[in-house]
Amino acid sequence: MRKYICLFICLIGVLPISVFAYSDKVILGGESIGIQIDTPGVMVIGFYKVNGDYIKGVPEIKPGDLIVKVNDQSISTIHDLTSQIEKDIKDEEITLTVKRGEDILPINLQLEKVDGVYKTGLYVKDRISGIGTLTYIDPASKVYGALGHEILESTTSEIVEVKTGSIFESTITSIQKSTTGVAGAKNATFNYENVLGDIKTNGTHGIYGIYEDNLNTSYIDIAKPSEVKIGKATIYTVLNGEEKKEFEIEITSIKEYSNTKNLQFTITDKELIDKTGGVVQGMSGSPIVQDGKLIGAVTHVIVDDPLTGYGIFITTMLETGDEILKE
Repeated sequence: MRKYICLFICLIGVLPISVFAYSDKVILGGESIGIQIDTPGVMVIGFYKVNGDYIKGVPEIKPGDLIVKVNDQSISTIHDLTSQIEKDIKDEEITLTVKRGEDILPINLQLEKVDGVYKTGLYVKDRISGIGTLTYIDPASKVYGALGHEILESTTSEIVEVKTGSIFESTITSIQKSTTGVAGAKNATFNYENVLGDIKTNGTHGIYGIYEDNLNTSYIDIAKPSEVKIGKATIYTVLNGEEKKEFEIEITSIKEYSNTKNLQFTITDKELIDKTGGVVQGMSGSPIVQDGKLIGAVTHVIVDDPLTGYGIFITTMLETGDEILKE
C-alpha cells in the first residue's frame, strides 16, 4: 500500500503547473489603432541592379536579413547605414554584419559609385506602419493585446522584430470592400501626438505592450474556451471615424487545440456586409463577444469567401500578454 501511495504522490509532484496573472475581467477593445514598429537593424526587403548587374556580395544576402553593423560599427536606421558607408568605405568595399534568425553572418559587399553616390544594390527599410484593432486592456497590469496574429513584412513575409514601437489613436477615413478572391482594407489616418501605448512584442498571437492612455471603467468578463459555443455572437470594430460599433456574426466551428484559428465564423450583420463586403484588413483584433463575455478576437479572412473569418481564443491572447510582465 505504501508503494502505491508514494507513486501517486510522486506523479502529482511532477505535473506541470501553469499560473497566469491576468484579470478575469478586462476592458473591452474594438478601437482602431495605428501601429508603428522600429526594427533592431535595417531590414533587407529586395535587390536592384546597378549598371545592369547585381553588386558583388548581394547574392549572399536574403530578404528579411537585418543589417546590424557596417565595418563593425553598430547601426539601427537607414540614416546610420548610409552615414557609416560614406564615412568608413575602403576600396569601395564594406563588411555588413547581418542577423538571419538566430545566426549572425559577415558579408562583404562591393559597392559601385554612380553620379558620386555609392550604391548598395539593396532595398531596405527600418520601420513598419499599419492599422489594426485593439482587443483588450488588462485593468490591473495595463497590458493590452491587439491583432491576434503577427505582423509580417509585406515584401518578404518575415515576422517583424521589435526594437521599439508604439500604438496611436487612429481614425478610419474609408473602406475598400472585400470581394471574392480579394481582401479589402480599412484606410485610416494616425494621430502621432496621441500615443496610446508601447509595443513590447510582435508574435504569433498578436502585438502586446503597456497601455499608457487613460482607461475607461467598462469591464467585461472573460470566457474560457469550454464556455464558447456554436451560435450567435458579436464583434466590435470601427467602420467610420472613431466610432466603435457592435455587429452580428455566427460562430460555425470551434477548434480548441488550434494555435490561432480557434473560431470560424460568418458575418451575418447586413450593415457590416454592406459597408465592408466581409472581413477586411485592419479588422484583425476586433473583439468577439458571446453571452456577455469576451471569447476571442478576429484574426483572418478566408479570401475566397470574405464573409467567413477566423478568430483566436481570448485566453490565448491573455496568456501571451501575461508573458511580457515576466520579461
